[in-house]
Amino acid sequence: MRVNVLSCRLWSTLTLVSLFLLTPAVLRAEDPVEVDASIYADAADALRAGELLENNRQWVEAINHYEATLERFTDDEGLKYGLRRTRIHFGVDRRYSDRSFEEKLLTKGRAEALDLFEDILSRVQYEYVEPIKETRFVAHGTESLYMALKNDRFTARNKLDDKTEAIDRVRQALIKDFWNRRIDSRMQARSTVTAVCDLCQRELGISGTVVVMEYIFGGCNALDEYSNFLTPDRYNDLFGSIQGELVGIGIEMKGVKGRGMHLVNVLFNSPAERGGLQPDDYIVAIDGTDCKELSTDDAARLLRGTSGSTVSLTYESPNGTQKTGDFVRQRVQIHSVTRKLMLDEASKIGYIRMEGFQNNTAEELDEALRGLERQGMKALIWDLRGNPGGLLETAAAVIDRFIDRGVLVSTKGRSPEQNQVFQAHGNNVRHYPLALIVDENSASASEIVAGAIRDHHRGKIVGRKTYGKWSVQSIIHLPGDTGLKLTTAKFYSPDDKNYSGKGLAPDVEVPEPKDLQYSFYRGRTTEEISADPDVAEAIEILQNQLQ
Repeated sequence: MRVNVLSCRLWSTLTLVSLFLLTPAVLRAEDPVEVDASIYADAADALRAGELLENNRQWVEAINHYEATLERFTDDEGLKYGLRRTRIHFGVDRRYSDRSFEEKLLTKGRAEALDLFEDILSRVQYEYVEPIKETRFVAHGTESLYMALKNDRFTARNKLDDKTEAIDRVRQALIKDFWNRRIDSRMQARSTVTAVCDLCQRELGISGTVVVMEYIFGGCNALDEYSNFLTPDRYNDLFGSIQGELVGIGIEMKGVKGRGMHLVNVLFNSPAERGGLQPDDYIVAIDGTDCKELSTDDAARLLRGTSGSTVSLTYESPNGTQKTGDFVRQRVQIHSVTRKLMLDEASKIGYIRMEGFQNNTAEELDEALRGLERQGMKALIWDLRGNPGGLLETAAAVIDRFIDRGVLVSTKGRSPEQNQVFQAHGNNVRHYPLALIVDENSASASEIVAGAIRDHHRGKIVGRKTYGKWSVQSIIHLPGDTGLKLTTAKFYSPDDKNYSGKGLAPDVEVPEPKDLQYSFYRGRTTEEISADPDVAEAIEILQNQLQ
């Protein structure tokens, strides 16, 4: 099974329960993660602050810190290595808090794990958007194991806490005998990993499977930030999000040390919403377990459960009011269109907010358009702020509703099947004036829409420059209900432009509203939405066009 996705989520901070996790770093405006790099006298001062966060195992905060300070101290190697080191430790912590990793991957035999490693390496070499040598892939696995041997969670799980001297010997051997060792074939890669397995078994008494897993996950660190190996739970969650249905209570959350799980979003008509949870609340206890100091993944593990089961949550509102409630886990529909209404009755300007591009998105959009058209809509504001993307085919399908001819988007990869051109079909095309609202968190599929509207001169783009993720990931099914999310192509606008790493600038730029909270849109009145600076600018543009 293979699905092409265009999505951008922050693995390190955001979790949708039941989980919707896509990478990389796209944060909502209300997330308290801003780092003021100007307070540091020099790069060494910034590095010391980052290392303090690392020592406290505050991996997410450390990642944010290094990313922010590297914008100021661009070429500092110490900060670059700190970021690299922190991401590896975060990855180790993450997989060792994943129940499916422990129950379904660590229980494999060494030979089976090596087969999986070889399969993944083969697929990377044949399908990844850029050529990857065996030496590079294996070297990143060696580095991951080297770091894991000093990771508290890894050493505790593998009963290594009293083997400090043996760990030091193994790490020295990794540097001396295996660091950047030249490897010219997959067979040689397998034999190298086997040799490391033997070393770790002899010196530390840990299973070869534990070692191979570091080479699998670590090897994927050689790829871009959008590519990674998926455990069974991550793989199933990803397909649930694509299909628009998950089992859980329907919250998107981020762990904030000392506060608990910050609710970034509460899904429409979910058990969480019906039970009274609201965005910006903080979950402080799960079934009686205090979660103020837990990582997002550890808290998510407590929240998991089967459909029909109950979880008790203690949560606080932003003003400190604390409540407790029971929530029944069930299948939650993920809606892409979360708000549709007529903003300006006099001018008949409609408004649609879209938060994703899933299997059912085109149908949801059609229903929303028909509803507004029955009310006499003459112009449309299409809000894609904070929309991280989704399915490639869905992005092409929704923009097809507004463009009657020509190329909508094209993709280019190393393999022939990744070279595609999506053309407009010209069926049931809407021709009324259009204003698209985007921001720095509008990514991937959202950028396909923006690129097509820009190149076809179909409407005005309002807001701020988009995120700049212009690549396609294929989801490849692997044995044991695991998967590989692999960047296999880049996508291009109708005029053959790729804005990767740059983002697409709007036609009309609006300064970012400081107090904007996207997740409250379902509860905001028409007047409140119309007063939003981005929306107000879009209304004015469309009113002028309708005159």
